[in-house]
Amino acid sequence: MALFQVFRTALLALLFGTAALLAQATPSASEQKLIDGLILRVSQMSNVTFMRNGKPHGAAEAAKHMRAKYEHFKEELVTAEDFIDRCASRSEMTGKPYKVKLANGTEKEANAFLNGELRAMRQQPQKQQQPKTGR
Repeated sequence: MALFQVFRTALLALLFGTAALLAQATPSASEQKLIDGLILRVSQMSNVTFMRNGKPHGAAEAAKHMRAKYEHFKEELVTAEDFIDRCASRSEMTGKPYKVKLANGTEKEANAFLNGELRAMRQQPQKQQQPKTGR
């Protein structure tokens, strides 16, 4: 009976250790490429204003901010959608959603806007993925 308990304890420790390793996820190479592409795409949106906590930011500054948050949260993300949700949609400090002001003056929530951009990227053949500039 004691041998069974030792075996059971060792097996549980192995299972929990494996679960802990899996919990520290990072994006796959293909998801990493999409995230990098999305950040590049944002950096080149010269006709779009990114609003964080009510303050306007240009495309290059928005991309830099997304990259910094991505580097900070990378181990918690698996997909490009995770990146958008965690790094590009809301303020960690205030919880307020980020917004995007388009060239025609309309505002969209950053989450919806960036997920739309990501969908467009996923639909394009790899060789043709070119960043868009402010729709």
